[in-house]
Amino acid sequence: MKWFDKISLRNYLLIALGAVLVHGLILYLMGQVPICKCGYVKLWHGITYSSENSQHLTDWYTFSHIIHGFGFYLLAWILGRRYNWPIGLRFIVALLPEIAWEIFENTDFVINRYREVTISLDYYGDSVINSVFDVLAMAFGFFLASKLSIRSIIFLTVFMELFVGYYIRDNLTLNIIMLTYPLDFIRQWQTGG
Repeated sequence: MKWFDKISLRNYLLIALGAVLVHGLILYLMGQVPICKCGYVKLWHGITYSSENSQHLTDWYTFSHIIHGFGFYLLAWILGRRYNWPIGLRFIVALLPEIAWEIFENTDFVINRYREVTISLDYYGDSVINSVFDVLAMAFGFFLASKLSIRSIIFLTVFMELFVGYYIRDNLTLNIIMLTYPLDFIRQWQTGG
């Protein structure tokens, strides 16, 4: 029996909870606001060109984090299959890069990059509660990926990307493109030009 087989699913979930709490504490210590500066928390905030974007529990970018869960499930499945990892360890392996991204995304480097090359001109980072819920959205995507067929996951990914892209002229694919290799014609389209 290998070391990872000795840990129960409950304990893997407790480790995950601890990681999410540490993630929230790190963001708070980095200076991110716990909740929206507006003073309240909404379940959904659907106005992307707003200082309240990425400040509430969910928003248009929540769909991207669900897709992260699909992708991280795939990577954890590939690694886990090779080494016969239990689902709890696979979940931790998926959770840690999501948390790392959420912390990195809220550094001055990435915040300034978003503001320079994307349509997120009024972006000052996520509130702690929004970032925690982004991680929970990834966990939801991971859970869905563990239950659904590959065909269903591909359909949901394409549907969410097209749906969000249509409504806000942004999505995970465009976000990656604009952060890594910004294209003027995409930015013009995103701003309605």
